[in-house]
Amino acid sequence: MVATHLTWNLLDDLRQLFEFPFMVNAFRAGTIVAVVAGAIGWFMVVRRQAFAGHTLALVGFPGAAGAVWLGISASWGFFGFCVATALLIAVLRPERGDRYGEESAGIGTVQAFALASGFLFISLYRGFLNGINALLFGSFLGITNQQVLVLLVVGVTALVVLAAVGRPLLFVSVDPDVAAARGVRVRRLSVLFLVLLGLTVAEVSQITGTLLVFALLVMPA
Repeated sequence: MVATHLTWNLLDDLRQLFEFPFMVNAFRAGTIVAVVAGAIGWFMVVRRQAFAGHTLALVGFPGAAGAVWLGISASWGFFGFCVATALLIAVLRPERGDRYGEESAGIGTVQAFALASGFLFISLYRGFLNGINALLFGSFLGITNQQVLVLLVVGVTALVVLAAVGRPLLFVSVDPDVAAARGVRVRRLSVLFLVLLGLTVAEVSQITGTLLVFALLVMPA
C-alpha cells in the first residue's frame, strides 16, 4: 500500500495520487468519456435531440438494474437498453422536421416507462438496493483495467464513425430538406447518429451514473 501525505505542492500531490492504480484508471476513463461525450453532445445539441439524449441517459438505469436482476453484467444492460431505445427513438422520429411535438410525446412516454421499469427491477431484487447509488451516480474510483479497455474501444469506434460521417451529418442537421434534395440519405444518418448517441450514453453511464450523463453531453456543447 502506498502512503499518501499531502504536501500542498500540486505536482508532488498529483504524483503521489497517481501511484494508486485506481486513480490512473479513473483518469484514463474520465479522459475517454469526456472527449467522446463532448463530440457526440455537440451534434446532439445542433440536431435538437437533447430530450432524446436525456431519455437515453435514464434508460441506462433500468437496463443495468434488469441485467443485475438477471445475474449478468450491468454493462450488457447499459449497452443493450441504450442502443435498443436509440433505435426506438429513430422509429418515432418523424420524416418531416415540423412534427417534433409528436416525437417529444413519444420520447416522453419511453422515458416514463424506463423509470418505472428501473424501480420495478429494483423492487424485484431487494438485495440490489445497496448498489442503486452506483447506478445513479457512478463509481468513478472503482474502474478496472478491463473497463478502461472497453471504454477505449467503444470511444475510438464512435469517434472514427463520427469523423467519417461528420460533414454529411452536419449538413443533415442544419438543413435536412436541402440535404435530401442533394441525395444525402437523411434517414440513415439520423438512425446512425442515434445509435452512436446510445453507445456514448451507455459508455459514460458506467463511469458517471445515469443521472450525470446528460450534463457531460450538454455542457461541452
